[in-house]
Amino acid sequence: MKKSPAYYILTLGCPKNQVDSEAMATLLSRKGYRAVTDPDEADVLIVNTCGFLQAAQQESIAVLRDLGQGKKKRQVLIAAGCMAERDGDKILDAVPQVDALLGTLRWPEIVDLAENLRGGKQRRRLGRIALLGDPPHPLDAPTPRPPQSYPSAYLKIADGCNAPCAFCSIPSFKGRLKSRPFESVIAEANALVQAGARELVVVAQDTTDYGRDRGEPDSLPRLLNAIARRTPGLDWLRLMYAYPGHVSDQLIEVMAETPEILHYLDIPLQHGHPATLRRMKRPSNIDMVLRTIEKLRAAMPDIALRTTFIVGYPGETEEEFQGLLDFIEAIQFDKVGVFKFSPEPGTPAAELPDQIPEDIKEERWHRVMALQQPISLAKNRAQVGRVLTALTEAHDQGYTLARTYRDAPEVDGYVIIPGELPLGEMVEVKIVDAMEYDLVGEAVA
Repeated sequence: MKKSPAYYILTLGCPKNQVDSEAMATLLSRKGYRAVTDPDEADVLIVNTCGFLQAAQQESIAVLRDLGQGKKKRQVLIAAGCMAERDGDKILDAVPQVDALLGTLRWPEIVDLAENLRGGKQRRRLGRIALLGDPPHPLDAPTPRPPQSYPSAYLKIADGCNAPCAFCSIPSFKGRLKSRPFESVIAEANALVQAGARELVVVAQDTTDYGRDRGEPDSLPRLLNAIARRTPGLDWLRLMYAYPGHVSDQLIEVMAETPEILHYLDIPLQHGHPATLRRMKRPSNIDMVLRTIEKLRAAMPDIALRTTFIVGYPGETEEEFQGLLDFIEAIQFDKVGVFKFSPEPGTPAAELPDQIPEDIKEERWHRVMALQQPISLAKNRAQVGRVLTALTEAHDQGYTLARTYRDAPEVDGYVIIPGELPLGEMVEVKIVDAMEYDLVGEAVA
């Protein structure tokens, strides 16, 4: 009996890419394609590339090259996602075995593309195919997603970005903000929870800008409230990627008063010195940031705040870097991610004078990490003695790894619980010890 065709998808980059990969997998599965974990068994090979940083682009090329070199005659290789959209020519030059490019907004066409490539007609007539730019139809319907095998799911509410950040290349290939229709987001939230998700993680390039392109700025509070009210069975709703100038009083109020919305917020601030922030074309009013954080902590005293910083930005003097250290010390963030500046071609920051040498970037990265670790440890030690709800995710050598409201998937830590508890469940855990990034807990009977 002839087997149905098989596909293999490898996802690189951020959670937004993960959502698109899940959508492509769902569409292929509905058409009768089988998912396989071994690329040698696949008829269709798909790499959902990342184009954000040069290191990510290099990884995308390396993965495509590896698959291309082992590609069999019956197989087709598709480069999808951000790098395909941004630097498709670079991909085609580096990996001649790539049969097609599929841009960031063209994932709904994956089935037709795979069928055409496997049939060979378009390949013979047109050579390699490039489906890039805006889709022929708006992406207004709920994103098709597979049955949940993981208790947490990403819910993408918009694509593109309106922010003018000088270091970021995303608007060049994602375009301006495109908010998904309100009811479409609600429908997808319900589908994910009905399929088994206990936690929904709201993502976009800037979640707090949701609705502005539709003439409804500050729509995020209304959307979050509607998701919580109209999604039966939802336990946790987590918000990521909030732009500092867009965290409104209405958003803080909804977060504080809606039980399903976790007291957790990711606000990527990028720096703590006004001069650096101005060169970054980021909000540079530090007093505004301080007031926002004060409001968040006043409304939700137990809130966990996460942020990210860039060190070694062009022109960053020792005085400016010390300003960042002082800012971190003053705010006492619960979670901090640190990145060394990467000059991305085509961005204004890549052309700025006074580029910082790599050894100084490295040294400053270590200084920020050394400052944040005792802060993170103190924040975790403050949890000792508390009983927290945790979502169980994995087993590891006789222990259960779970997350509390204080930890987002993939970027934060775990609470480590002795024994192997059922996975995908909400359990009560008493915190008994703490490390810099993880907690240790005991299940409460």
